[in-house]
Amino acid sequence: MITGKTKLLGVIGDPIEHSLSPVMHNAAIAELQLDYVYLPFPIKSENLSAAISGFTAIGLTGFNVTIPHKQTIIHLLTEVSPIAKEIGAVNTVWRTEIGWNGTNTDVEGFLAPLKNYKQNWHQTTALILGYGGAARAVVAGCVQLNCGKIQVLGRDSQKLKAFQDSWHSQLGVNLSVHSWQELPDLIAESNLLINTTPVGMYPRVDESPVSAELMAKLPEKAIAYDLIYTPNPTKFLQLAKQQGADAIDGLEMLIQQGAAALQIWLKQQAPVEVMRQSLRQYLQRPCD
Repeated sequence: MITGKTKLLGVIGDPIEHSLSPVMHNAAIAELQLDYVYLPFPIKSENLSAAISGFTAIGLTGFNVTIPHKQTIIHLLTEVSPIAKEIGAVNTVWRTEIGWNGTNTDVEGFLAPLKNYKQNWHQTTALILGYGGAARAVVAGCVQLNCGKIQVLGRDSQKLKAFQDSWHSQLGVNLSVHSWQELPDLIAESNLLINTTPVGMYPRVDESPVSAELMAKLPEKAIAYDLIYTPNPTKFLQLAKQQGADAIDGLEMLIQQGAAALQIWLKQQAPVEVMRQSLRQYLQRPCD
């Protein structure tokens, strides 16, 4: 029951109506029997600063950050954790006595489903589609995996160069950036193909950042990883599975980054299995 004493948590983004975060976070809150509620807040880029001021005014406890605010929110925060500074993106924010603190839990979320693979990551070539805030967390994750090559693909050459330069002093691996026109050659040598773009997300559910023709070049035993978790499966993953690839959607990443955020906000362990089951039930998935 929501009362005047109920504390507020939430997620900001644009669009945000597709988000499943409220489903799993409110299930966790109910399991822990806490007087909190987790709400989605649709915030456009031009309203981000005003929104943060509003959250301060109403006493919001904390919130998650998704597209397109993960990078732009940094200058509005009082403190940013070392991992978030390294990545250059924030996905979890909490209120303190002196302002708002931010960190990034996407890296551990991204790595969670990959830990089940006995792959020689040092011989793996990772191809990352996109260069936004989520892509930065994926690069950091691929570094932790010790991937032999990390290749980032995008359409804006200046943004790609800036992306590459921002990592030079921190990476000890082979990071390269490439134009979208190079996709046909790059996809043929990729063991790990990761979509960090919003293409395929609601409402563009019939689209894929990689066409069927180009996806046919993906090696048969590659891993295709889409950070999008709804719809399930995305068009991107459908095409990858047709080529014999092992498909991973963004659901487990969502769960694990969310559990880490809840631990920060509530200062206790999150009921991960309750969160997972709530999403599976919502999506009518089998419990395998």
